[in-house]
Formats: sequence, C-alpha cells, structure tokens
Amino acid sequence: MSSPNAPRLTLDGLDLAALLCSRVCHDVISPVGAIVNGLEVLEDDDDESMRVFALELIGKSARQASARLKFARIAFGAAGSAGASIDLADAENVAKGMFSDEKTKLAWSAPQALFPKNKVKLLLNLVMIATSAIPRGGLIDVTVSGDGEAPTLVLTAKGSHARIPPHVEELMAGSPESGTVDAHAILPFYAGLVAQAAAMDVRFAIEGDEVTITASPTVIATPAEAGEEDSGTALA
Repeated sequence: MSSPNAPRLTLDGLDLAALLCSRVCHDVISPVGAIVNGLEVLEDDDDESMRVFALELIGKSARQASARLKFARIAFGAAGSAGASIDLADAENVAKGMFSDEKTKLAWSAPQALFPKNKVKLLLNLVMIATSAIPRGGLIDVTVSGDGEAPTLVLTAKGSHARIPPHVEELMAGSPESGTVDAHAILPFYAGLVAQAAAMDVRFAIEGDEVTITASPTVIATPAEAGEEDSGTALA
C-alpha cells in the first residue's frame, strides 16, 4: 500500500472521461454482443427450440444491458445538475438490478431519503468494489445510517475466498504504485475522487471470509492533531 503522504496522481480530464467510457463499454459489450448473437440465430435458424433459446437469450441480455446502463448513469454520470440530490430508493433499484441474474446477492438497509449526489455515487461505486472482494460470489450487505450531510455507509461482503481487492486502497488514495491508472483500475480510482469530493473517508477491514468497507465523514484534524501520525487506514 502507498504511503498516506504519497503525491496524488492527477489525471487529465480527457483521460478520466476516456477511461470511464471504457469501463462502461466493458460492462455492456457482453450482453449487447449476446443480443446480436440471438438475433443472428433468429435470422438463420428455423428450428423452433433454437428460436425459443434465442428469444430467451435476447430477453435476458437486454435486461442486463439496461440494468448496467441505469447503474452507470448514476454511479458515473452527472445524474442532474451540480449540487443535486438522489433518492436512495433509486440507488437501491439500480444496484439490485445489477445482481438480478448473478451469483452475488444484495441486501439493502437505508432510509427513504434524498442524499447529496456525490455520497450516493460513492455508495454505488463501493458496491462494485465490494463485488470484487468476493470473486466467488456471496452476499453484500449495505447499511446506510445518519442523514445526508453526515452519513455512515457500511458494506459487508461475505463469501468464500473474500479478500480486500488488490491495490484498491492505494488506488482510492490516488497513489497507485505503478504511477498510472488503466481502464481496469479506473473504478476504485474514481471512487477515491468521489469520496474526496463528498468529504468522506473510506476504510477497509477483513476478518475471515468477510470484508467490511466503511465510509464516514472526513474528520478535520485540529492543529495539535495535524502533526500526529494517523494509525488508521483512511482513504478519501
């Protein structure tokens, strides 16, 4: 993990936009490709069983592509003007849509309320990071407490071979060991930028097959504390 005093990597705006676009395309290209394959079967095959299979494939893949685009619109997109709020119920719906056909299940406990845009974007990006913490699937338990100005976000990922995703802490801190960020690593890097904009600290912990990600409001150190070394692992 990088030092907390390491300089933060700054990406050019065009590079950041390009990497985020690459991430979104990566997420939707598979279901869109499956839709194309299903349409080709309908055009070329008269076997009724194959046509039924193709229609099922098209329907499932269209739902997956739609769910991933709806998720990306909030997690990566503007989702309204600057300073806008987002309903946590909408965040829950797009998050659960991502897992409707997956081996990972999502549990969600949050107030019915409008939260500041960047805090909701951070929550959704942390959901995706939690997914990579349990590569063999399992359960992600999301709990949101407090109000929109000072919330606490706790995500618990439980599953076989759970681990804190490689390099995620240094990427969220904006100080990747390689000194660069590619499309594969852009999500945690972007999540770190959103956490910083939302004035939230993110911490990771692991015990057995359970990874806990906690995001809470950034604590501004007093002058006396500023010179003391922080013994925790806080990422913003």
